[in-house]
Formats: sequence, structure tokens, C-alpha cells
Amino acid sequence: MKKITLLLLLVINSLFLSGCLPAVSTLSTAVSVNNDRRTAGEVLDDRTIAFKLFAWPSTDAELNEAHLNFMVYGKTVLITGETPSNALRKYAASQTKAQDAKIKQVFNEITVGPNSGLLNRAKDAAITAQVEALFHDQEVFHPTHVRVMTENQTVYLMGAVTKREADKAVKAAAKAKWVKKVVKLFNYLKTRPAAEVERDRQRELVAQKKSELKKQQAELDAKKSALKQQLRALGDNAEGTPY
Repeated sequence: MKKITLLLLLVINSLFLSGCLPAVSTLSTAVSVNNDRRTAGEVLDDRTIAFKLFAWPSTDAELNEAHLNFMVYGKTVLITGETPSNALRKYAASQTKAQDAKIKQVFNEITVGPNSGLLNRAKDAAITAQVEALFHDQEVFHPTHVRVMTENQTVYLMGAVTKREADKAVKAAAKAKWVKKVVKLFNYLKTRPAAEVERDRQRELVAQKKSELKKQQAELDAKKSALKQQLRALGDNAEGTPY
């Protein structure tokens, strides 16, 4: 029973994390852009495109035997998965762009062959989780700047990043267990956005101010403690002075 339960958990996890089902967030129009380099409108466009793509294969009879995953960033679509024939592979790629007029570019990484098994998809999901965790354990770029998807132990990375950030993302992703290959599909920036640099500068100033206040408070507490000791010593001497 325990083995069956564990297998079911792996299957459910793989379905959500590998892209077989749309994330709940794609259904919401509330868009958070606190750290995203896309505008709120661009994020919403990408989520709308992704939702249409996830829903599409189940309504297209031609794709009944295919297994497709999608990742969207900046109106650019990555397709991975498997199709039983090269003709169907080409069909899937050509029809992807037709799902939304805002799609600018399609990267076709579909392989021809049998659909991947549930355990393979669970392993891919575990790799993606590892990579995302590694992205949180570095300070070169914000984790929201790079999107991750894994297919057949190949990690695909998308986002708007500088070359330095891209190199760091690739090195971090390559450290994850079971990764065979890392594919970069980045939109390269010459420099970090000025607004982002200024925001980080303001955060550093706030952090520095807090640190100074904390230091001043510590010095004040030390002076108070020293003064109390002096008063206590004076009190002891007064009590022991003969008249």
C-alpha cells in the first residue's frame, strides 16, 4: 500500500511540475511583477498563451497519441515531449503558433518516439525542483528571471538575462542530479534594467541604514550597561563607608 501511495504521489507531482497540467496561477488575472523583468501586461499575455496551449492538445484529435509540454516567456514558446511520427512533430509545431496571434517564436524540441513513462516524468519534475532550489542559493540573478522545464533529463532555461546571469544559471542547473544536458533559450540583455539596479541600490541603502541603527543601538545598550555597573559600584561603596 505504501509503495502504491508513493507512486501516486510521484505521478501527481510529475503531472503538475512537468507541464502536463496548467498551473493554478495561469487561471488568475492577478499578476505579480515585483521581481519579474516583464511588464504586468507581458506576464498576463504569457499566462494566457500558456493556458491556451495546455488546453489545445486535448481538443485536437491529431494529437491524441502525442505527449506535449509547453513553456512560455516573452511570447516565445518552447514545445517538448514526444510524437509517434515526424509528420505529427511538424504538425504540432506549425499549429502551436496558430493557438494565439501574439506568439512570436516557437522552439520545437519534440522528439519522435514513444511517450515518456510516468517515472521518467517524475524524475524530470524532481530535476526541475532541484534546479529551482539551486537558483535560490545564489546571488547573481533573481530566481524569477529564469524559467525552468525538464524533458527527458534535459533542462531548458528561458528568460531575459545578461550573459553573466545566463552563465551562472547554466552552471547552477548542471549541478542538479540526473541532468544530462542544459539548453539555453534566453533573450540576452546588454545590461541589467536601470530600474532594477536602482531598486537594488535603494534596498542596499535601507539595509545599510538598518545596520547602522542596530550598531548605534548596541553601542547605546553597552553604555547603559556600563553606567548601571558604575552606579551599582558607587552604591556598594556608599553602603560600606564608615561615619
